Amino acid sequence: MEKAIEIKNLTKTFKNGRGIIELNLEIERGEIFGFLGPNGAGKTTAMKIMTGLCKPDSGEVKILGYDICREYEKAMKEVTCIIETAESYNYLTAYENLKHFSRFYKNIDDKRIDEVLDMVGLFRYKNEKPKKFSLGMKQRLGIAAAILSHPKVIIFDEPLNGLDVEGMIQVRNIIKRLAKEENTTFFISSHLIHDVELTCNRIGVLYDGRILNVEYTENIINNYASLENYFISEVQRYGKL
Repeated sequence: MEKAIEIKNLTKTFKNGRGIIELNLEIERGEIFGFLGPNGAGKTTAMKIMTGLCKPDSGEVKILGYDICREYEKAMKEVTCIIETAESYNYLTAYENLKHFSRFYKNIDDKRIDEVLDMVGLFRYKNEKPKKFSLGMKQRLGIAAAILSHPKVIIFDEPLNGLDVEGMIQVRNIIKRLAKEENTTFFISSHLIHDVELTCNRIGVLYDGRILNVEYTENIINNYASLENYFISEVQRYGKL
């Protein structure tokens, strides 16, 4: 199987003691990988390194075979991401925001912009400006921007942040559909155990900067009452809770 993301001995520590320590992961093409851990576990730090927003102390990250530090442009060419919050231009409409982003890519026409707005449930608001949007609507617009260019890898940091139940289901279905139909690889971080369980087909538990275990969701559900039970048992076994 072709590897979409390869992380080897990735380490980054901050003065406050937080960070990540010797992270090792391999994510295959078309996989929906869930990075599960409490706030402060190091999820966002890892994702910032993966997207070139932060430099590691040691270790390496390869995306689609390219080293993120040495071959940044090639590594990120087919990657999109939302790290922490979905940003948009408040003085442009939802449509104009996506039209602006489309200029960074080839062959994205108005039909594609309308298509992604419809996918995230914002088509009827296409001519409204994000400054009037709720947090959930802004998040939907960010997700529309992330899927606009048919990327091969999408890195989402807390993608369901601010979404109502309907929005969560909608985004979950988009993720599953793109993974199945377009072989899109998703790397998703979350502290929402239920959503990781329903969305991801493989899960890595991150606690205190270290990966405790990586397992297929199906195996977890077969062996534990719930993902929450699995998470607690892993933390008790390897870490502390």
